Amino acid sequence: MIDALNHLPRPRAGADQLAERFGDLAPPLTARQAALESARCLYCFDAPCINACPSEIDIPSFIHRISDENLQGAAERILSANILGGSCARVCPTEILCQQACVRNNAQECAPVLIGQLQRYALDNAAFTEHPFTRSPATGKRIAVVGAGPAGLSCAHHLAMQGHEVVIFEAREKAGGLNEYGIARYKLVDDYAQREVEFLLGIGGIEIRYGLRLGSNLNLGELHQQYDAVFLGLGLNAVRQLGLADEEAPGMLAATDYIRELRQAHDLTRLPLADRCLVIGAGNTAIDMAVQMSRLGARDVNLVYRRGAEDMGATGHEQDIAKADQVRLHTWARPDAVLLDDCGQVRGMRFARTQLAEGRLCDSGETFELAADAIFKAIGQRFDDASLADPLAAQLARDGERIRVDACMRTSVPGIYAGGDCTALGQDLTVQAVQHGKLAAQAIHAELMLNVEAA
Repeated sequence: MIDALNHLPRPRAGADQLAERFGDLAPPLTARQAALESARCLYCFDAPCINACPSEIDIPSFIHRISDENLQGAAERILSANILGGSCARVCPTEILCQQACVRNNAQECAPVLIGQLQRYALDNAAFTEHPFTRSPATGKRIAVVGAGPAGLSCAHHLAMQGHEVVIFEAREKAGGLNEYGIARYKLVDDYAQREVEFLLGIGGIEIRYGLRLGSNLNLGELHQQYDAVFLGLGLNAVRQLGLADEEAPGMLAATDYIRELRQAHDLTRLPLADRCLVIGAGNTAIDMAVQMSRLGARDVNLVYRRGAEDMGATGHEQDIAKADQVRLHTWARPDAVLLDDCGQVRGMRFARTQLAEGRLCDSGETFELAADAIFKAIGQRFDDASLADPLAAQLARDGERIRVDACMRTSVPGIYAGGDCTALGQDLTVQAVQHGKLAAQAIHAELMLNVEAA
C-alpha cells in the first residue's frame, strides 16, 4: 500500500463496477470492421506512414495481408520490425505518427486508416502454432542486457534470434518495464504486458534474473568483463521534484508510484482514493493519473500546467480522454506552495498565474488556490545517477543527465550500448525504445561477428 495516502478513504464503487471502468479503452475491431478498414489503404509505394513509424513497420504490407485474410503473415511482418507490436498498437500515439502521415488524413477523406487498430487486430488474431521466429546456430557469445523494459526486451530478442545467449538483469520482480508498471490500466488490460513478454521469450536463448539493480547489487565494470557486450536499457527511474516546502507531506506522491500500484493491484477497491485530486504536469503520465483517479470515483480532478494547452506533452487524443472523464485542465499556473491542514496533511495547493513576457515564462502577480486531498506529481522523470556510480559507468559520456549514444546506440565506452529513455536519442515512446533495442542488437551482432572473422 502507498504509505503517503494511507489516511485517504477507499473507492465507493464495487469491484465489478471498477473493473468495468478500467476495461479496454479501445475495443478491438471485429473481422468485418477490419476488412472494411484494411480496404481503405491505398498501399502507397513510398508510404509516408512507414517513415512516420519509429520502428519502421511495413504498414501497407501488413494491411494488405489483412485484406487477403492472411493474419499470420500480417502478424509476422509486424513482429519482424517490432517484437512488441501488440502493446505498441495499444499505447502508441498513432494519431501523431503513422496515422497523422496517412494520405487519407485530409479534410476530404475525414479520417486516416486506423493503422494502430489494424495492427492490434492482426496480432490478436494470428493463429501461431509455434513461435514465428527461429534462432540461428549458436555463436557462443553472451550479452548482458540491463533492464527488461521495451528497449532491453527488443534488444534481447534480436540478439537471441542471431544465435547469441542473452542474460537480462531486471531490478523489479516482473519484466516489461513501462508496459508493466507505467501505462494506464485501461490501455493494457488482462495482463497483456506479461503475456507479450512470455511470447517474446518463446524464441529461447534469453534468461531473466530479477532483483538486480545497476549501482546497487550489479556492477557495470563486472558485466563488461564477464560478457561479450552490454546493453543498457535503464529507463528514467527517478522522479523530478517541484522544489517546494512540505513536498513529502502525507498526500503528496509521484504519479508514477500510484500508477505502478494501481497496475499491480488485484483488488481496486483497496486503493486509496483522493476525493479531491490535483495532478501537476502535462504529459501522458499526468493524463493517465488524472483519468484513473476519476474512474476510481474521485468527484473533483484537476490537472494543472504552467504553460498553455498547445505546449502540453499529452496529445490532443489524450486530452480528449481526460475531458471525457470530467478532468478539468488548468493552464498558465505554476505550483507555488503546498497547503497543509492542522494534521500536517495535504489540503490543497496555491498556484501563481503565469504568462509569457518577451518569450519567457514569468509570474503575473496573481495567485489562486485549489483544494485537494492528494497531489500527484507528473512533471517528468529523470535519470537515476546512482545506477552509474561505479568507475566504468562514470566514464560514459552524457548529454545532460542522459547517456550519449551514436546512431548505432554505441556509448563512449567500447562494448557498451544503450537505448530507450536513458538516452537523448529520439522520443520517449515505447515504440522508440523498441527501435533502439533493435538497432543496438544489429550493431552488437555486427561487431561480434566482425571480431570472429578477424580472429
